[in-house]
Amino acid sequence: MLARTGALGDLDRLTHQLAHAASTGTAIPADAWRDDDALYLQFDLPGMDRSSISLTVERDTLVLTAERRSPIPDGARPVLTERPTGRFIRRLTLSDALDTEAAEAAYDNGVLTLRVPVAPHAKPRKIAISGGGAPKQLTP
Repeated sequence: MLARTGALGDLDRLTHQLAHAASTGTAIPADAWRDDDALYLQFDLPGMDRSSISLTVERDTLVLTAERRSPIPDGARPVLTERPTGRFIRRLTLSDALDTEAAEAAYDNGVLTLRVPVAPHAKPRKIAISGGGAPKQLTP
């Protein structure tokens, strides 16, 4: 059995309750990096069942939602509840330089990894240089 007594125990309990209340619906921690071919995003989702994770893109906004249910059975009396449960959400604005149609995601060991390729129109490309004179004028 766990016991917390006295004013420090009450303060500790209140602090954890506030942290728990604040965590419901809060942002999901993420890392992001880019190379020449894609943008990579990793999200920490420890203890989340893959079936509770949803990843959508609408226009330029990526929306990640996930849910962690409480392991405490109905009718049981919680003794300690420090791990956040409930619905979690993260919204990120993506550049139009990304090809969201070709995005891929994988979930492993509590980490969701998303790879979004750079769109072909946003990749650097070489422009051929012809010799002699100015470029041809386009006529309407």
